[in-house]
Amino acid sequence: MESKKIRVGITHGDINGIGYEVILKTFSDPVMLELCTPVIYGSPKVAAYHRKAMDISANFSIVNTAADMQDGKVNVVNCISDELKVELSKPTAEAGKAALLALDRAVKEYQEGLFDVLVTAPVNNQTVQSDASRFSGHAEYLQERAGEGEKALSVLVRNDFRIALATGMVPLHEVSELLTKEMVSEKIAAFFRSLKVDFGIDNPRIAVLGLNPHAGENGLTGMEEQQAIIPAMKEMIAKGIQCFGPYSADSLIASGNLARFDGVLAMYYDQGMIPFRMVAMEDGVGFTAGLPIVHAAPVHGTAYDIAGQGVASENSFRQAIYLAIDVYRNRCVEKEISAHPLRRQYYEKKDDSDKLKHLNTPEED
Repeated sequence: MESKKIRVGITHGDINGIGYEVILKTFSDPVMLELCTPVIYGSPKVAAYHRKAMDISANFSIVNTAADMQDGKVNVVNCISDELKVELSKPTAEAGKAALLALDRAVKEYQEGLFDVLVTAPVNNQTVQSDASRFSGHAEYLQERAGEGEKALSVLVRNDFRIALATGMVPLHEVSELLTKEMVSEKIAAFFRSLKVDFGIDNPRIAVLGLNPHAGENGLTGMEEQQAIIPAMKEMIAKGIQCFGPYSADSLIASGNLARFDGVLAMYYDQGMIPFRMVAMEDGVGFTAGLPIVHAAPVHGTAYDIAGQGVASENSFRQAIYLAIDVYRNRCVEKEISAHPLRRQYYEKKDDSDKLKHLNTPEED
């Protein structure tokens, strides 16, 4: 596979949070520019404001479009025509509109093939709402705008610790209705494909969590395991997918047995997010699996409480870039392998010497 520097599209997120701080801190390290070519979708004036306010030594070049990005530099595409007012630590409609404009522009230019992977800085979901559509998160947005009919699966990643979320940011009382056999089967299959293709694991082992206390206790504390989760697992096992459980969430995570699995499928948002953030708040990454676009993001939010103080850690954002690049390269390898599969081999013995020979099959003649 031909090696090339990956083009990373970056959205600036909420201008009143720590988005620009973690972006600029990340690329103040010149080594990052040897790894990738970044293009930030946002506002050059706001970027300059944050750089000066926190005395971050990161220079950037203003370009009209990602097609004009310069290698070895931090490029910024101006997505906002109006003057923007930065109000650090405050959720404002103006900041939400600016975040959505940047995201819209980035997706448009991704679809034009102008960059390879997308990394998004945190947004405030409430301020990003628009009259045209309800914004419930980057995964849902990208599924609608760049999913090409595929469905997104949110995966939380820190090294070999991976938790996928069967349901996203929906009210808890709706989770039970969403957990059908078909839906759980779909999520297990999507997680399996991502672990194989995106993370390069040959035969992934997936732990599946139950919804109810003690994973339902055979129907004593709930029937979702019996009616949806277990039937879905049996269907996947019959197709050759290694999935185990359903496990009680507290027992599995506290038992020290996570290392036996390549991924864990949680049934709802907090079931996966709470334990993940407890161990990976500083360097965890949110990854959107299942879609053609490679998308990653830091696991933390806008962090209004420390915005503008210069104390935010860029580790999670940096890890998001690393992960996006790794996934992109893994997908390129998979695509190349699929395009040029190994020829079939047959074991043939005609004399005293055993030989492994390449034989043309009828379709290869």
